[in-house]
Amino acid sequence: MSEVEILAGARPIREVNEAIRSAVARGDDVVVKDTRSRHNLAIGLGAGARVRLEGSVGYYCGGLNCGARVEIQRNAGWAVGEAMSDGEIVVNGYAGMSAGTSMLGGLLHIRGDAGPRCGVAMKGGDIIVEGKIGYLSGFMAHAGRIVALGGAGDACADSLWGGEVWLGASPKSLGVDTREIEPSADEVSSVEALLESRGLRRPEVDWRKIVSAQRLWHFQSRDAQAWLMI
Repeated sequence: MSEVEILAGARPIREVNEAIRSAVARGDDVVVKDTRSRHNLAIGLGAGARVRLEGSVGYYCGGLNCGARVEIQRNAGWAVGEAMSDGEIVVNGYAGMSAGTSMLGGLLHIRGDAGPRCGVAMKGGDIIVEGKIGYLSGFMAHAGRIVALGGAGDACADSLWGGEVWLGASPKSLGVDTREIEPSADEVSSVEALLESRGLRRPEVDWRKIVSAQRLWHFQSRDAQAWLMI
């Protein structure tokens, strides 16, 4: 297996992505250079693809990932990994708004902070954020886990449905229809095993597990207190 270098620069993004797909179809690893924070790089890649982006990227990098391993050397704009169903995306810096939106599976690992609305409407998979997640992260997540070692901003997990938000530090505030519960020993072991698999061995953490309070699951339309604040 060889490694192919592709220059993004000012080239049309369609042309860059076609070059990436052609290289991975041959079985080559890909290094994308001169990324210039361009948008929509490395979209819709399948299993076995390995792409490293040397620099920062713009919005929607790694969107619709179907099994590839995508590594971003620096920062990512909004919606990194949106709607990914499998694979792995690593951001070695900061990730902007809506990281991992609507993801169905796979792993998104952000080594810095994540902006607002991280993991909105998740349907599965795991998001690890070594820093802090911004406001409204986990909003209406249906499944999957968000694990944020640095805590969370305002309205954490607002209107959470069936997903889980795990925090290693206190959130600024919890959102509507959420509650903090004591995790079981098996659940803690599962989260810590996930972190160890990423080389994140930490001293004992006082985990805060945030889940749905389930009031909105069967609310009455006349119960304004239950839904008007959403």
